[in-house]
Amino acid sequence: MSDLLVHFPKRHDLTVVPLFCACDKCLRGVHYWPMTAGGRILRKLGACLAGLLLTGLTATAAELKINLADGFDFPVGKPNADGYFKARGLRLRSPQHFGEDWNGRGGGDTDFGDPVYAVADGIVTFAHNVHVGWGNVVLTRHAYRDSTGNVKFCDTLNGHLSEILVKEGQLIKKGQLIGKIGSNFGMYPAHLHFEIRLNINIGMQRTNAPADMINWADPTDFINKHRKLNHEWRPVPVPTGTYQEYAGYKGL
Repeated sequence: MSDLLVHFPKRHDLTVVPLFCACDKCLRGVHYWPMTAGGRILRKLGACLAGLLLTGLTATAAELKINLADGFDFPVGKPNADGYFKARGLRLRSPQHFGEDWNGRGGGDTDFGDPVYAVADGIVTFAHNVHVGWGNVVLTRHAYRDSTGNVKFCDTLNGHLSEILVKEGQLIKKGQLIGKIGSNFGMYPAHLHFEIRLNINIGMQRTNAPADMINWADPTDFINKHRKLNHEWRPVPVPTGTYQEYAGYKGL
């Protein structure tokens, strides 16, 4: 694009004067010219520049698309949680517990370092050590088609991990290793705290959403209900920027 800007005026014997750059930043060694010469509009150059800009914008937007899930598996002992048991379940009334705690059948810390898997195709929306009662946390976002045929989104939270093995913004596949079971650095016996949220604005701010089944899902019930979904080839745009900042991290 810089060659076009430099050589086009010279080839057409145009008088040029600098123009501002719309983004307030100029390419090194490139000057900007007005779109007029002798009272005529340089439609060709203007159209070319507009096309280049629009192409760049379209490419950027197209990057954030994810596949529709063809089904959901359990986050441990894939695909059916073999070798694990649910020590605690979802409880939205006091004392609240917004997800499930999964433990290895060996008991104690025998499951420390065991693999944690992505439950479906999607994208990582948060992957940080936020300390306090959480430690290492990975949030993932998934698109799926519900029983009415509409595309819906849900988030998962995978907490207290000993290791994070993915990065924010990374596309993931069902069954992909995303972390390892931990204990929040010794605060708890080793286990995976796992949540599914139907409200994708929650992020790490759980008190901002009412404790009801509009915002939360029972993870086991949700997975069992969506074990097998039709495979679709066309990816869908994924919402981003839905989280409030937490512990200095904004998320995708």
